[in-house]
Amino acid sequence: MRSQLTELRSHRGFSALAISRFISNVGNGISPVALAFGVLALPGATAKDLSIVMAARMFPMIALMLFGGVIGDRFKRNRIVGGADVIGSGFAAISAISLIVGHSSVFLLALMGALFGILNALWWPAMSGVLPEILPKAKLQHGNAVISMTTNIGYVIGALIGGTLVTAFGSGWALLVDAISFFVAGLIVWNLDLPTIIREAKNTVFQDLKSGWFEFISRSWVVTMVVAFAIINLGFESMLQVLGPLNFADIASGPKFWSFNLAALTLGMLSGSLISLKVHFPRPLFFAMLVIAASSVWDFSLAMKSPLWVSLICAFFSGMAVDIFMVVWNTSLQAHIPEESYSRVVAYDAFGSFGLSPLGIAIAGPLAQSFGVSTMIYVTGSMTLIAALTSLFVKSVRDLKPVVNP
Repeated sequence: MRSQLTELRSHRGFSALAISRFISNVGNGISPVALAFGVLALPGATAKDLSIVMAARMFPMIALMLFGGVIGDRFKRNRIVGGADVIGSGFAAISAISLIVGHSSVFLLALMGALFGILNALWWPAMSGVLPEILPKAKLQHGNAVISMTTNIGYVIGALIGGTLVTAFGSGWALLVDAISFFVAGLIVWNLDLPTIIREAKNTVFQDLKSGWFEFISRSWVVTMVVAFAIINLGFESMLQVLGPLNFADIASGPKFWSFNLAALTLGMLSGSLISLKVHFPRPLFFAMLVIAASSVWDFSLAMKSPLWVSLICAFFSGMAVDIFMVVWNTSLQAHIPEESYSRVVAYDAFGSFGLSPLGIAIAGPLAQSFGVSTMIYVTGSMTLIAALTSLFVKSVRDLKPVVNP
């Protein structure tokens, strides 16, 4: 492992990218706890208000994702990522200060989230294309695993301290730490010394979208994964953003217990990164979707009101499954999709995979009020289990093999 890390560090920009992801994800680990309980602490706030705020970021991100893919294929990707992070830190800071001074509202938090979502539409397709500009294809699985590992270390630190910060100082101060982390990480990525790749924009935006679409639909395994994760992410994001916090709604202990679950999830993701760094998967998507199906155990443990230690173990396993899939998926796309159309294919992937998630987040709160939180978490777990297993009926998913051995 040490020799692998040494070799990866020898590639210009890799270490800086890994550091930036660590810093950013310390804030990302704090943010879900801080924002959720910041909303719930507002006078008269309900589960519906939590759904509104959490969905506000997703709607513009999904709506503009395809255009973000075109931009990511036309301009320098690390500058898009860095610029989005720096500007986004300002929106996060406004939310934080409004909570600190006691003049926040559901409308303000939703507005800042929506503006941040616009930036995310640019950030996402560009970010996934930065690593292939740093590493050769033969090193992408190792590189993705290490980046994922540093990301998860940052996130678990943030998740562990998030509940403590919220309880001790309030959601506003916790969100301010998140804003600072985005600002610092954005500056690091902006200043990455990457080779200039000339991408001539000979086509119109819609012509680029059309050619990206044909790259996307020409691979049945890509389409199948996107359809499956449209269902899986609908359930997972609803649980993560709304139903999970509602399941731990007691303001005295809830932030701490939910942050423990998020920390366990991220520790599992860290373990998944280590597994992906060490293990070569001969049929990567087949294995990844099996463990994604099994990851629904976390939902079921929460729905059954299991003891905290049981839900933490299940969260750990779920995180391990999620990270193995993400490393496998990113590596598969980076190895099989041409570089010149990569951001557009990723944009179609994100658009389809998360297209239903805002709807799920928006209705999760009202449905939980009508049918109960536990009932809805049973539903999200069932969606993950069924969608993941159904994807394995497609031969190209079962049989996809790496282009090169890492």
